[in-house]
Amino acid sequence: MKVTVVGAGAVGASCAEYIAIKDFADEIVIVDIKEGFAEGKAMDLMQTASLNGFDSTITGTTNDYSKTAGSDVAVITSGIPRKPGMTREELIGINAGIVKTVSENLIKYSPNVILIVVSNPMDTMAYLAHKATGLPKNRIIGMGGALDSARFKYRLAEALDCPQSDISAMVIGGHSDTGMVPLIEKAVRNSVPVSEFLSAEKMAEVVEATKVGGATLTKLLGTSAWYAPGAAVSELVRAIALDSKKMFPCSALLEGEYGLSDISLGVPCVLGKNGIEKIVEIELSAAEKAKMMESAEGVKAVNALL
Repeated sequence: MKVTVVGAGAVGASCAEYIAIKDFADEIVIVDIKEGFAEGKAMDLMQTASLNGFDSTITGTTNDYSKTAGSDVAVITSGIPRKPGMTREELIGINAGIVKTVSENLIKYSPNVILIVVSNPMDTMAYLAHKATGLPKNRIIGMGGALDSARFKYRLAEALDCPQSDISAMVIGGHSDTGMVPLIEKAVRNSVPVSEFLSAEKMAEVVEATKVGGATLTKLLGTSAWYAPGAAVSELVRAIALDSKKMFPCSALLEGEYGLSDISLGVPCVLGKNGIEKIVEIELSAAEKAKMMESAEGVKAVNALL
């Protein structure tokens, strides 16, 4: 399998590193617009191969998409963070231009590629990729829900004082502080509802801590996180590479599912060799449905700025 990662910053490099360490890809190509940056990251990562025990080949290129030809999966991390004084409209406008150009360049050289969108605002950028490329809905995946769910499990394990491997939990909805819908009613510890262990007040605290997970890290680090996003991407790519049929919440283009259409939003998806093999419609409580609709309205408001 050949995987391209567009963007050699902290998130892109973390994606490439985790994909390499898990050793399921034959070739990884990193692309960046900064001269020599992707080449340097690739060389640094390749010098860990004997230490980390992987056989993947990692190369870097400065804006030469011909080097990405024949990619099975491409991860788009490129874009800029919001800067002081910058309006949301300005941020979306800049990142939309980047994602559109990158998507078109990737498809030019890899017409059968599956795209995984990481760039923010993620749901809107995934939606834009659909509109810009016209690819089948199964071949464009927004990463956010997999990351948000990992953060949810972290907070639940923390509250329960148990290993994260005991926890099964999921976040659907938009990938934003206000759009996330952590499904606390469905979260379990080894098949036992977490409500058996935690008070309603504590569960509410876990939900809120999950929703501001990204902002919490940004405040601590002074920039966006990269380890967990990279790990989340690597698991999505591995599910595709191994045709594992694993289920992750991903931002998918909806055409009637969950009563929503013409929007990319986080929902449970089965991933395999064709990308999104199936969108799973789970039964939501009245409260969960209301939050999902509210999340959709928020994402549509952002989409309207495109």
